[in-house]
Amino acid sequence: MPAFLEDKSLISVNLWMNNAQARSSTHYDPHHNLLCIVSGCKQVVLWPPSATPVLYPMPIYGEASNHSSVPLDNLDFSNYPRAESSMEYSQKVILHAGDALFIPEGWFHQVDSDDLTIAVNFWWQSNIMSCLSEHMDAYYLRVLLRRMTIREMNQVLPKASSVEMANTKRHACKLLNNGQVDQNDKDLDQASERKDLEGKELKQETTLHELEPVAVHALHELVSLVHSHVNAAEQRQPEQSTSTTDSALSVKDKGSKVVRVHAFRLEDDPVANIIWTLPPCTLQRILLAMVKSFPRTLDGLILHMLTPVGAEVLTRKFEEMDDLNTKEDRNRFYQVFYESFNDQFAAMDAILNGKELFALQAYKNVLDKNIGVDWGGPRPVV
Repeated sequence: MPAFLEDKSLISVNLWMNNAQARSSTHYDPHHNLLCIVSGCKQVVLWPPSATPVLYPMPIYGEASNHSSVPLDNLDFSNYPRAESSMEYSQKVILHAGDALFIPEGWFHQVDSDDLTIAVNFWWQSNIMSCLSEHMDAYYLRVLLRRMTIREMNQVLPKASSVEMANTKRHACKLLNNGQVDQNDKDLDQASERKDLEGKELKQETTLHELEPVAVHALHELVSLVHSHVNAAEQRQPEQSTSTTDSALSVKDKGSKVVRVHAFRLEDDPVANIIWTLPPCTLQRILLAMVKSFPRTLDGLILHMLTPVGAEVLTRKFEEMDDLNTKEDRNRFYQVFYESFNDQFAAMDAILNGKELFALQAYKNVLDKNIGVDWGGPRPVV
C-alpha cells in the first residue's frame, strides 16, 4: 500500500481484472480514489465537478445519481445539447503497468481497459466528507433493502423458459387427445405465440369453444381446484344450497380460508403455478371465459384461493397484459373483470392484500438472511 495512505481510513480496496476490452460508465465516486495498474493498459477520461451540467447526471432520487446519462460512445446532441462541449472540460490519461492515477472525489471519469488488464484501487474519505454527518445512511439502507427485497421476490418467481412453456402446451394437447400427441402441436405453439404477441382488439366475452387447448386445460385445472376447496369447506361446515352448481362456488362460509401452507413458495401453490406458466394473453382469455361462464368460480378463486404468492403472480401477469394491450383494451378488460364480482372492492382487497403479504414475507427473509435481524413486526398470515 502506498505510504501516504497509511494514516488514511480506507473505505475499500478493490481488485479489477478483465480478459477482454471493457468500458466503464461515466460516473464519479464519493471518495478519493487511487487507481494503480498492475498489468495491461487503461485509458481514463476525467471531468472536474464544474463539468457536471454538460454530463447530465441521472436524477438525484434514483439509484445511480452519480452516473452520467449521456452515452459518450454514441452521442446524440439532439437529446443532450450541452454534451457537445463535454470534451472541452475533459483530460485524458493513459496508464500502463506501474502507473498510478489520483482521482479526487466528485470528479467524473470513464475508464477504458485493454485486453488482460489487472488493477488495484484504494478508496478513502476526503477531509470534507469525513466532517459531514452520515445523513444519507438511512436513505442508502432503504435503497439496498428495496433492491434486495425485489431480488428475493424474483428468486421465488423464476421466469419460465420458452422450452417449459412449449412443454406445457404439448402436455395440455396430449391430455385433451387422450394421451395422443397432436401432429399439429408445433404449429399450434407457433400460432398461439403469434396470437399472444399481435395487437388485437380485446373481446369483452370469450366463450369456451374459442379457447385453445392449453387454455382449456388450465381452465379445467383452476375450476377443479376451486370445486375441491368448496367441497372441503362444505364438509367442515355443512350448509344447504339451492343455487346452481356454479353459483354454489360463492362460498357462503366466508370465514373459511384455504390452508396456506408454504404460501411463499411457488412450487407448493397449484393455483399460482398454473397462472405463472401461462402466457399473459392466454390467461386473459381464460379470465374472460370465467367471467362469462363461471363468474362465481372466479369469485371463489380470487377471494378464497389466492395466496400471497398467487396474488403476486396474478398482478405480474396483469402487468404483462398491460404491456401487450392498448390503453382502451386495458380499461375494458379490468372493467369486465371486476364487474363480475358481487363485491368489486373485496376482490381488489384480496389481490392487493395478498401482494403486500408477499412483499412483506420477502422483506422479512432479507432481514433474516442478510442482516441477521429478527422481524418484529406483525406476522404475515401464511
